[in-house]
Formats: sequence, C-alpha cells, structure tokens
Amino acid sequence: MNPVKPISASELAVKTFQFQDDGLVPNNPRLPVLVYPGVLQEQPEAAEELFNRSGWGNSWQNGVFDYHHYHGNSHEVLGVMSGSARLQLGGEQGAVLEVSAGDVLVLPAGTGHKRLSASSDFRVAGAYPGGIDYNTRRDHAADHAAALAEIPCVPLPDSDPVYGEQGPLLERWS
Repeated sequence: MNPVKPISASELAVKTFQFQDDGLVPNNPRLPVLVYPGVLQEQPEAAEELFNRSGWGNSWQNGVFDYHHYHGNSHEVLGVMSGSARLQLGGEQGAVLEVSAGDVLVLPAGTGHKRLSASSDFRVAGAYPGGIDYNTRRDHAADHAAALAEIPCVPLPDSDPVYGEQGPLLERWS
C-alpha cells in the first residue's frame, strides 16, 4: 500500500466542540473534541495504519456503541474507514454529528460518544495515545465519580494521531 497522505494540515478546517459535565458524562473540562473532516478522504481504509505510525496504538476496527460511553483514563481517536453515521458526542445534551469515510475525531478523556444511526458498511478504527489499555465507562453515577478522579491524570499525547510530531492536536491541546 502507498504511504497514507492526509490532507495537509494547512488545508484542514478543524472543528472543535467543548462539552460540560452533565452529571453522568463528565466530558473533559479543559480539552475540546477535535474533528478533522475528510482528512483521510483519499485513503480512509488506512486510518488504523496511520494512527499506529503516529504513536497511537492498542487499535481496533469495528463500529461505535449505541449507548453513551467514554474512557476516563485515555484520549481516543476514531477514524471513519467506510460508510457514514450519526454520532452524539458529549452525552444526552451534546452535539449530533454526521460523519463519513475519511473523517477523524479526537476525543479527550471523558468525552461521551454514542452511535445514533449508521449505514450498513459503517466501520471505524480506534486507537489510544501510546497504546494505553483504556477503560470503558457508561453514563452511571459510579462511573462518573471514578472518572472525575481519572481525567485530570491523563497526560497530553506526544503526537497528533494523523500528523505525528506536528498537527492541530498539539497546537490546540497545548
């Protein structure tokens, strides 16, 4: 396979979203969600390879759960490899996003996410900075309390999952 060539960082129009703690989903009090629309439009199927090469590991390919969940001990990147979906970020009062092949989402620790609907061919690659063994928490009071202690301890990533040692994540999460 040819090397993955994302849209250049200078041409990318990054979207940011900030969500508040809703009492069940903590979200992240200081870091915004970053959406890189169409960044991998030429090679969406290479998302996992690119994330791994950029230092984001413990990767997988599948879909997105149809219930609110989040990771209290790690940030997460999702790259849409095929199809499209409507995702809700930030809990019940959060934003609904339409995503499609080539889009990449970077979710800071604590950010709720849920699949509302998807095409039959919807598939994402997910990965975590440094390949951390992530946890999965749900919108329950006990999980919320535990996550509030975890989230401030999660370090900033050393690399952008798409651009490596440079990129929008390193600029916007500094």
